Amino acid sequence: MPNLNTVWVYLAGSPLLWLTATLLAYRIANLVYEKTGRSALANPVAISVALLVLVLYVSNTPYKTYFDGAQFVHFLLGPVTVALAIPLYLQIEKLKRNWFALLAGALIGGAAAIACAMGVAWLLGASKLTILSMAPKSVTIPIAMGVTEKIGGLPTLTAVMVMLTGIFGAGISHYVFKLMKISDDTTCGFALGATAHGVGTARAFQVSEEAGAFSGLAMGLSGILTALLLPFVLKLLNVF
Repeated sequence: MPNLNTVWVYLAGSPLLWLTATLLAYRIANLVYEKTGRSALANPVAISVALLVLVLYVSNTPYKTYFDGAQFVHFLLGPVTVALAIPLYLQIEKLKRNWFALLAGALIGGAAAIACAMGVAWLLGASKLTILSMAPKSVTIPIAMGVTEKIGGLPTLTAVMVMLTGIFGAGISHYVFKLMKISDDTTCGFALGATAHGVGTARAFQVSEEAGAFSGLAMGLSGILTALLLPFVLKLLNVF
């Protein structure tokens, strides 16, 4: 029998190992999600992340090694994001009727998310670096990291906060909507996209295609508005 350590070294050198591990983790997470009756708290993304982190920790594998093997999934994020335009196109009539309300909602929602994040961090005595890193936490990771770098924050901290925000937002959204008696798919989807970005959009598509379409729209609008306005506003206020 070959030494297990030798076998692991051989497998770890294969780029297919971490791609397979990622797909397997999501498959397990999805099974858990189905077994719990599709509970919002059993979010497949959150469970997948937890499983992969555990495997990387136990195997003492650097993130770079994992990413080198699983980067094909990362590559597919681009086409998938562009493909969000298809379900949105199917809602084009509703989009034409409500374009001003949607734009205003994205602007106000984004501003509220930034103000709350920075305000809470400031009240808790966080450093200026941490406060700036918290600002774009409600937009998708690539945009958030770029904005953080621009305003002088810490991109790695922002990436972690963005992921946690998405997982938490997607997890509690069902209960918040139920408490506030909001059942309209357009409203629910848009709120998810504006606050929980990609993870929220994935959750919205589990509700309905309409919710997913408007969630994708909100994610895009929030990202664009944050990237354009946040550095300008903070510069105007002499924050950085």
